[in-house]
Amino acid sequence: MPRGGAKVVARNKKALHDYHIEDTFEAGIVLTGTEIKSIRQGRVNIQDSYALLDKGEVYLINLHISPFEQGNRFNQDPTRTRKLLMHKAEINKLIGLIKQKGFTLVPLDVHLRNGYAKIKLALAKGKKLHDKRQTIAKRDAQREIQRQLKERSR
Repeated sequence: MPRGGAKVVARNKKALHDYHIEDTFEAGIVLTGTEIKSIRQGRVNIQDSYALLDKGEVYLINLHISPFEQGNRFNQDPTRTRKLLMHKAEINKLIGLIKQKGFTLVPLDVHLRNGYAKIKLALAKGKKLHDKRQTIAKRDAQREIQRQLKERSR
């Protein structure tokens, strides 16, 4: 969950299902005026997006921000590559961790804080099929336990 008074605009539920989350980072997004207006309206999709490290900078690929209706010629390409704003120390830490086998940067959510669009990135490792099944089984077991406790308290 984002810190202090942040409003979550979009959440990537698929990421928690498909990846083991090792660490999380928060980054700003370089946007144009019409893009931030669309984000404030909640017209953003992070389902198939991912982050990439290139020459000491972090870029967000496939983040879909729908064109702003009153934006006319100022609208940008909805899925253009966007630069992320992070501290140099955080980027250097990410470079060291990404070089390890199997790690990737996956966006977890886009949120607004103090009028600025931020993205929560996760350093993640892909789950195998049996890991996904195990996660589903644990969730079902927890639901069943909660259901039994609820019935018992009646």
